[in-house]
Amino acid sequence: MASADLEVKVRKAARALVRHGLAHAYGHVSARIDSGTFLVCAPQPMGLISPGTPGSVVRLDGDLPEGVLGEVRIHREIYRCRPDIQSVARTMPAKIMSLSTLRLTPRVRHGFGSYFYPCIPLWDSPLLIRDDSTARQLAARIEDGFAIVMRGNGLITAGASVEEAVVRAWYAEDAAKVELDVLSVGEAGTPAFYSEEEVAVRVTWAGRILERMWDYLTAGDPE
Repeated sequence: MASADLEVKVRKAARALVRHGLAHAYGHVSARIDSGTFLVCAPQPMGLISPGTPGSVVRLDGDLPEGVLGEVRIHREIYRCRPDIQSVARTMPAKIMSLSTLRLTPRVRHGFGSYFYPCIPLWDSPLLIRDDSTARQLAARIEDGFAIVMRGNGLITAGASVEEAVVRAWYAEDAAKVELDVLSVGEAGTPAFYSEEEVAVRVTWAGRILERMWDYLTAGDPE
């Protein structure tokens, strides 16, 4: 069973993703419980998940429980591949979606984008992930990163905590906004990108960077 604190955090994460335009009727967020199980939010629009609504516990070595949404198998395969991952978010950010239809993902042009260096990989299929084999292939495509864009079908982010998975979703969408803004001006200016050395300095959670964004995203939550 998941702890009460983890249940609350997953519900807060779910509502935050919708509140900030990163999901709508579709999407889900989960958190690892232990080496063999994880908790996923209730199978309903995340913004409508009420305080106290329990999620579902999913085993890594079994089938999805009755009533759990089909694409939750993506979470399961990521947890299987990556013991370091403690949380996964499946979202539908609008600008990530638009950019992906050009078969593009955000380049590392600004601070938030640097958290995905050298780039967010693209899963070049617009179809829903409804079988285990395809879910395994998608999870493997992430390699040692923390995100993947699904062409015309949204975004997966992950992290060492629920906070990280949610904040990375916001960062990815912000990077997509910058990318589309830059592309809209064509050949103007001299494009600038973060170097590997700059990324090594910029990518940090020190100074309550993670906590401050989590506080911002969850401000006003009923729990």
